[in-house]
Amino acid sequence: MDDKLRIESRLAQIGSQEDPATGAINFPIYNATAFRHPKLGQSTGFDYSRTKSPTRSVLENAAAELESGDAGFACSSGMAAIQTVLTLFAQGDHLIVSLDLYGGTYRLLERIMSKFGITASYVDTNDLDALEASRRPNTKAVFIETPTNPLMMITDIEAVCSWARHHGLLSIVDNTLLTPFFQRPIELGADIVVHSATKYLGGHNDVLAGLIVSKGVELSAELAILHNSIGAVLGPTDSYQLMRGLKTLALRMERHESNALAIAHYLLEHPAIAEVFHPGLPDHPGHEIQNRQSSGNTGIFSFKLKDARYVEPLLRHIRLIAFAESLGGVESLMTYPAVQTHADIPVEIRNAVGVDDCLLRFSVGIEHAEDLIADLGQALEAARAEIESL
Repeated sequence: MDDKLRIESRLAQIGSQEDPATGAINFPIYNATAFRHPKLGQSTGFDYSRTKSPTRSVLENAAAELESGDAGFACSSGMAAIQTVLTLFAQGDHLIVSLDLYGGTYRLLERIMSKFGITASYVDTNDLDALEASRRPNTKAVFIETPTNPLMMITDIEAVCSWARHHGLLSIVDNTLLTPFFQRPIELGADIVVHSATKYLGGHNDVLAGLIVSKGVELSAELAILHNSIGAVLGPTDSYQLMRGLKTLALRMERHESNALAIAHYLLEHPAIAEVFHPGLPDHPGHEIQNRQSSGNTGIFSFKLKDARYVEPLLRHIRLIAFAESLGGVESLMTYPAVQTHADIPVEIRNAVGVDDCLLRFSVGIEHAEDLIADLGQALEAARAEIESL
């Protein structure tokens, strides 16, 4: 596709020119797992669907283009994507990882990868002194979430990737929360970008998927071997659904962003709210960095209630907003990280970071902002009334 096109046009046109034989605007779902060889020693480019399949290939090429990478790999989930990337490392290797980390990634590192002799140190990746202090002779990579989930901490991607390159380390960035529509870490120096494509890229809470995008011929070739060998690849129907979701990513992200910022401002003034974590707010410590390296803000943010007793009745009284895990879909979801997404992180670590019993994470959908604010308002008022009646 013409690389001079703006990202909105490239998103809308994913797959639309990839089937010249029929002219199909939406690239077909090829459910075949095996492909006929023209003759001995020849291939159509497709042999076995775990290695490569037509529908998945169109998605992977689009992902690589959108993230300014050299290769894309579609996986069966976001965790499968991270697992595939982590198998780049060997026994005895050490990683430096963002302190405020998604609980599933923490669980994978501490419960699974640790069995294979891979260790991790968790630091504020925006603190270069802390990174340097954590670096060991066996350190191989730095793994960054920015913004982090759920406290929305921001890392200066360019600065950290430059530091990593200077020390011969790989830089891996989880770009799930901002997507390539708002942030492209490879353009800032990252070697690998990962996504839980289940979230904003799919966007409709109906497909489980992960994506990896890599920069560099040798690194991409190594990931291709791992992707094929591990086999946690995305099927053709899910690949099709993910491409369908990507076509509207620009429109959805703009609405997610504007809705979330409006609600964050509302909560800032609410008497039951102690703190709001949103990098779009001027007093957020990462606000300046976020504005410099990203063209917009995500639709997810977190907030703390002044009283943990509000949590249960608030979650029980929300109506339009669903009390559910996950994020990034068109429907608004609210999550209680301490007992859901981050339950596998030890309580002392959670509390030290700030993921305590008063914290709620809000994935703001594309409903009307005023309707969402009204729902929050009535739920907070109902919670207040219940507490005061005790």
